[in-house]
Amino acid sequence: MLIVLAALLLPYVLAPLYRTGHPVSTLMAWRYLTGAPMSRQWVDFSAISPFLPRSVVAAEDAKFCSHHGIDWDALRDVIDDAEEGEVTRGGSTITQQVAKNLFLWPGRSVVRKALELPLALWIDFVLPKQRILEIYLNIAELGPTGQFGAQAGSIFAFGRPASALSPREAALLAAILPNPVKRSARNPGPGVRRLAGTYMARAQAPSLQRCWSENRAF
Repeated sequence: MLIVLAALLLPYVLAPLYRTGHPVSTLMAWRYLTGAPMSRQWVDFSAISPFLPRSVVAAEDAKFCSHHGIDWDALRDVIDDAEEGEVTRGGSTITQQVAKNLFLWPGRSVVRKALELPLALWIDFVLPKQRILEIYLNIAELGPTGQFGAQAGSIFAFGRPASALSPREAALLAAILPNPVKRSARNPGPGVRRLAGTYMARAQAPSLQRCWSENRAF
């Protein structure tokens, strides 16, 4: 019982310590331990093309700047869809994905979601928004053969560092989330190109422009 309690509390102890350092995801650690291909080169937020965080927020979490770890409206939509027998959207915020990637496991699970929600609220409380986004951009899977983070994903897809991404390239990387195995930024199909165009337009929306201006660190 004490072991289970310690395991549940450990993420809450570790999360404040991630204000600095280069954390890795559980999937990255698993691939490394099992000998599967894995590449990640940490790159600071200031060294990432500004087009990438804007495209990723437009794609994954449009209310990132205003919510406190959970987008309750999106979560209610997911619950409503599930009650009707259809789940057509993920509903997870970037903060929830950071919680899952750092401390939990992939896949759909009621247990995992129950652990993820309070942890996302805690992460939003103890870490600045820019740091949460910086961690996400360095642990998200962005390539088909174990490329994690903006740098590895950018080099694999375009042969250039994350600092040099154009608006279109940034939007293409955002468009392959959350499945970079089936979707490709290097050789994008019509669906990925269409999503990239949508995310480029969303990144210029007034609400997101206010987000960037109000959070000058972005």
